[in-house]
Amino acid sequence: MVENLSLSPAPTSGQGERGARRGVSNAFSDLVFGLLTRGAALFTLALLLGIIVSLVIGAWPAIERYGLGFLTHNVWDPVREDFGGLVMIYGTLATSAIALLIAVPVSFGIALFLTELSPIWLKRPLGAAIELLAAVPSIVYGMWGLMVFGPVLARYVQQPLQAWLGDAPGFGALVSGPPVGIGILSAGIILSIMIIPFIASVMRDVFEVTPPLLKESAYGLGATTWEVIRHIVLPYTRAGVMGGIMLGLGRALGETMAVTFVIGNMNQLRSPSLFEAANSITSALANEFAEAAPGMHQAALIYLGLILFLITFVVLVFSRLLLLRLQKNEGRRA
Repeated sequence: MVENLSLSPAPTSGQGERGARRGVSNAFSDLVFGLLTRGAALFTLALLLGIIVSLVIGAWPAIERYGLGFLTHNVWDPVREDFGGLVMIYGTLATSAIALLIAVPVSFGIALFLTELSPIWLKRPLGAAIELLAAVPSIVYGMWGLMVFGPVLARYVQQPLQAWLGDAPGFGALVSGPPVGIGILSAGIILSIMIIPFIASVMRDVFEVTPPLLKESAYGLGATTWEVIRHIVLPYTRAGVMGGIMLGLGRALGETMAVTFVIGNMNQLRSPSLFEAANSITSALANEFAEAAPGMHQAALIYLGLILFLITFVVLVFSRLLLLRLQKNEGRRA
């Protein structure tokens, strides 16, 4: 018995032409897509280079006059055109460091609670509430810090600390100053409240992408929640956690309005007290750039902007090097 074999019809010339045209169209689309993505990357690099060049050109009179001594000169006198950025640089670094010291542990605890310990009914409203904090305008944080948080800090923190540690060698200088509630510590705490939503949201998201099989296997071997976080989640999400911390640090370094309200805007560094009024690069630019006359004053302010840009760049490079070193050590242990 002969079986009927169904043979597929041979492609006609019209189908072959349509297939060829489709292949040419796909190749052209891929070429255009590749050119657009490459152009976007090159445009970003060109924009970054343009910002650096414009800052250097604008700050060149101050760079030529002060050089690197601008970083260690602590006088800022627009009347005599004597400028130094030490006070602003110190205020920026000090407030950002305080913000990170407070925000990173709190954000880690929030992310850990939301991903591992929180009841299901609480995860969504609590996560939404934390993300809503990021939507609050910075000027609102500044007004709240000046009118509400500052007096509370002065009355219930600074005054008791001055009563207990005022005569203690070394510690007395750290709590000295008039109890008005504005200064470096107040600005650092406000910044920490502002960056907690960013760091916590990123940490929560990267914790959730850890494969459940890895965590369940660790729990099955008898590991505690902390051991699972330390030995499973953190190694797996190290890059994301570092990225969240750098995102918060970038926000702290570049914040303007909230810091302007609570740091005191003092261009002198009279003592190492955490409650002493100071200034930051961003607040100095916000307060003085609009009224700065063309010349050395304006060039000094642009020099401060260039320094802030370089600080951010150095922090980013350091974080990448630290991450690469951690990954290298992890590979050696493996």
